[in-house]
This record gives sequence, structure tokens and C-alpha cells, in this order.
Amino acid sequence: MIVHFFECRLELVQGDITTQSVDAIVNAANSRLAGGGGVDGAIHAAAGPALLAETDSRYPEGCPTGDAVATSAGQLPAKHVFHAVGPVWRGGMQQEEQQLRSAWRRCLELAVEHSCRSIAFPAISTGVYGYPVDLAARASLETVRDFLVEHRQPEMVRVVLFGEGAYGAFSRVLEEMVQ
Repeated sequence: MIVHFFECRLELVQGDITTQSVDAIVNAANSRLAGGGGVDGAIHAAAGPALLAETDSRYPEGCPTGDAVATSAGQLPAKHVFHAVGPVWRGGMQQEEQQLRSAWRRCLELAVEHSCRSIAFPAISTGVYGYPVDLAARASLETVRDFLVEHRQPEMVRVVLFGEGAYGAFSRVLEEMVQ
């Protein structure tokens, strides 16, 4: 599914984020930036050991929830990896939505700062962090839309979703947003 906001394109695809040929790939990282399971583990495995070495040396204190930091991409088909720390779902009363929106917005800011024309996101926090996919889809896509309308860059934002359920949830939200 593809929609346009001015000259910017927002795409939803079902697939593997580690194979995306974009300027920046977003990693759904933990606050220690230590690698892990799910998307984080897949990105670290595909990028190679240099990615963990770089996060260890550049960000020894890690990264707080709701923020993101940039590294090179190792062996991934991208120039950068933006390590975004999304919230663990605790029922929605612990600032989770604000933290999720902040992580997405920070990645978009990093894309502009690093002159990225394209960026690929996973569904941050919806795996082991337990954020409900439908709620994450709304917060994430609204954040992207608002950023693109305000900044008119990057040229292309791709949300790479693993599984039909996540793709369906994000598609439903995006369809509602453009009606």
C-alpha cells in the first residue's frame, strides 16, 4: 500500500527489514543497545559483529526509551541503522504512546540530519514489548504523516511488517487516515 503526502511517499510492505535497500533501517532496539531477539536480533545478525561493536563504543550508556541513535549499517543494504527504543506496553498508562511517537519522530529527525532520502521502519514495540498492533499502527503512522507534512522529507518512508496481522492493522489505519 502506498500513499503520498505532498512529494513524500509512505509505503506499507510485508517482508524482511534486513533486505530493504534504503538509506536507513530502523532497529527496534533495547535500551542497552545490546542486540536481542526479534527484529533487533535479525538486524544484528544480518549486519555482522561490527554493529554491536559500534553501539558499544559510541553509546556505552545505551539509549533511553523514546529516543534513537545512529550507527553505520555493517553488512546491511543501507548506509545507516537508527536504533530506536520503543516502550514496553504496561497497559497504556505509563506514557507508552508518547514514547512510541517520540522514537518514530527521532528516527525521522535522524533521517533528515543524515540526508537520508529513504528509511525503513519495523513495527516498533509490537513484538516482545507487547504494544497492541492496532494502537501502535495509529500512533506510528500519525507521527510519520505529521512529520512528512511538516518537513516534506524524507522522500520515502517504508514500514516493513512481519506477518499478515500487522500488515492488516497498519493498512486499516492508513486507509482511514487518507479518506
